[in-house]
Amino acid sequence: MLDQQGEQLDRIEEGMDQINQDMRDAEKNLEGLEKCCGLCVLPWKRAKNFERGGDYDKTWKASEDGKVNTNGPRVIVGENAGPQGPIITRITNDAREDEMEENLTQVSGMLGNLRNMAIDMGSEIESQNRQVDRINNKGTHLNDRVDAANKRAVKILRDQ
Repeated sequence: MLDQQGEQLDRIEEGMDQINQDMRDAEKNLEGLEKCCGLCVLPWKRAKNFERGGDYDKTWKASEDGKVNTNGPRVIVGENAGPQGPIITRITNDAREDEMEENLTQVSGMLGNLRNMAIDMGSEIESQNRQVDRINNKGTHLNDRVDAANKRAVKILRDQ
């Protein structure tokens, strides 16, 4: 389930990157329409360049999602991470205590597996939360960019 969600987030982010590229092309076309006699942009009509500034770089820099996390969990869990000695204190030393010991050892192993699964799921959720934040920032940035381009287009049409 988390894998499918991660794939969907990847597709959304790729789509937003494509929209950013399309907006770059649209802004170049708008700049061509704003040129005086098709030659040069008048300084007082120069539009804001969205690609200059820290916000653009911070939002659209290369994703660090696929990099190995060197600061990840420091807990190394092996197969024998459970109790090393006997789990129960033997009183009668009979077959029932042997069976109880065996069952508790199996339960301990299963709990270790569940713990590892929980750690993996937590790491994946953290990664997806960071990706959702990036997508949100890109969406906000693209919304502002589209609004500015629409205003420029309306102004060009009004001035014609």
